[in-house]
Amino acid sequence: MEALEIVRQDAVSFVIAPEIDQQSSATREALLGRAMGLKWKRKSSQKLRRGRRPSEGLAFVALSEDGVLAGTVRLWDVATGDGRPALLLGPLAVDPSLKSAGIGKALMSHAISEAKRLGHKAILLVGDAAYYGRFGFSADKTGALSIPGPYERHRFLALELVSGALDGAHGTLKPTGRKTRTVRVAAAA
Repeated sequence: MEALEIVRQDAVSFVIAPEIDQQSSATREALLGRAMGLKWKRKSSQKLRRGRRPSEGLAFVALSEDGVLAGTVRLWDVATGDGRPALLLGPLAVDPSLKSAGIGKALMSHAISEAKRLGHKAILLVGDAAYYGRFGFSADKTGALSIPGPYERHRFLALELVSGALDGAHGTLKPTGRKTRTVRVAAAA
């Protein structure tokens, strides 16, 4: 795996790298459960991700020096109700034992930078405005947008990577990304 960025924060060193083929799904799921609680799969934003693959080139992991998964972030292709393409960020998760080591910040900064480099125009997410505000996210452009299912409106945030990309955007977000491959298992005769 090609390391994209080596980060040293206090006594913690980690590598930000592309996620490889859903990088041990069980390990990632366990990390998400530890970081976000067991109900993370029931969040409304998960409905937009279910059955889809992350946007091409926009799934990243943070690995400790010994190769242990320390954090994860993915971005997903969506469209606004009026058809504008955008990305949905999440979930962002860091192993609770490494909280405040700068891993979340490094993952966010890298994900935003790569999304911009790849030509995407806007990123949306549902999250804590105090945390995501430091990266430029706000609720200023989400007033006429919504996501399927219940969510707290003040936590629905956006970051324009291209100024004006969400001007006048409205409607409910829809998933547009690549679908996951389903593996069919033949029944034994």
